[in-house]
Amino acid sequence: MKDSVSSRRLSVFPVVAALSVVWVVCSIFIPYGFPWTGLAWGALALSVALWRVRSSGTRSIAQILREVDAPPEPAMARKTLRLPAPTMWAYIACLSLWPALTFAETPGPANLSACKSGWSTCDRSRLTLMEITEVALAGRARNVANCRNGLTLCDLDKLSKAEATSVAVALYDRNVSNCRDGLRPCDHSQLTPSEGRETAMAEHRRQLSNCKDGIGACDPSTLTELEVADVVRSLRRRAVSDCRDGIGRCDHSELTGPEATEVARAERQRNVSNCRNGWDECDRSRLNEREAAEVDVAVHARNVSDCMEGRDSCDYSLLNASESKALTSAERVRNYAACLNRRGYCDRSRLTPSEAASIPTEVR
Repeated sequence: MKDSVSSRRLSVFPVVAALSVVWVVCSIFIPYGFPWTGLAWGALALSVALWRVRSSGTRSIAQILREVDAPPEPAMARKTLRLPAPTMWAYIACLSLWPALTFAETPGPANLSACKSGWSTCDRSRLTLMEITEVALAGRARNVANCRNGLTLCDLDKLSKAEATSVAVALYDRNVSNCRDGLRPCDHSQLTPSEGRETAMAEHRRQLSNCKDGIGACDPSTLTELEVADVVRSLRRRAVSDCRDGIGRCDHSELTGPEATEVARAERQRNVSNCRNGWDECDRSRLNEREAAEVDVAVHARNVSDCMEGRDSCDYSLLNASESKALTSAERVRNYAACLNRRGYCDRSRLTPSEAASIPTEVR
């Protein structure tokens, strides 16, 4: 019997040894996988508990005979007995597994994303060693981007030599671009002679464009005589165009004879169009007899259309007898269709006896 007990105890040793090897492998090949190490420890504790249960469950014949010969204990005494060894070891195994299961829980991806983005909601205590490395790399890349974009969050001391060179090139190119486009910040002292000449030419072209278009700052003193003459012609053309299109202030006294005639024709056509469309800018006193007749026809046709479509702008007083009759007929058709299909406003009092009778009972 002793040989059988010892053989059973020895049969558990390969399992314990295998789990120990698993734990060692996890510790070596997964240095950042702390949760896996915890699981290995938990499995090892569970195997020890099972071994204890099996070993304590096999008793010798002498132990069994002593328990049979022993007098029975009272019920109250049995209730106060300590837990047997197998149960105690099972509890120990559960307590050993609890930290492993706790550490094996994968942190939420939201926390990792917050840490990689540098947000205040980041909880670095929940990161694994591998995630801490990812966060460090993300922070380094973010610092490089901040430096390249000239942001105040840039920390030049954290840049490597290659990163510092890349940032310097980006800042230099952006300064040249800002100076050429007239943006800020711009440091002319950092420009080479050729870049300075190109920037000066770009500034001159921009100055000329501002003077010709009347937009932005214009300093005529920086222009040549030919450029000043070109600017004067551009200003003249824009003034005539504004008068012709009714944009801004128009000084008719500055117009020549042909220009005044062209502007007057454009203003008359614009007034007729305003009256025809019913806009507030219409001045009927400036219409001649032919234009007034055209406007009346257009206004009347638009009013008929508004009434037929049921728009608020309909003026029923402007309709003649035939138009009123056509409108009444159209409204009767619409009302009957609404009552028949139960869609839209339906006034049953306006139905004829035949129309009312044709409506199905379930619709009534």
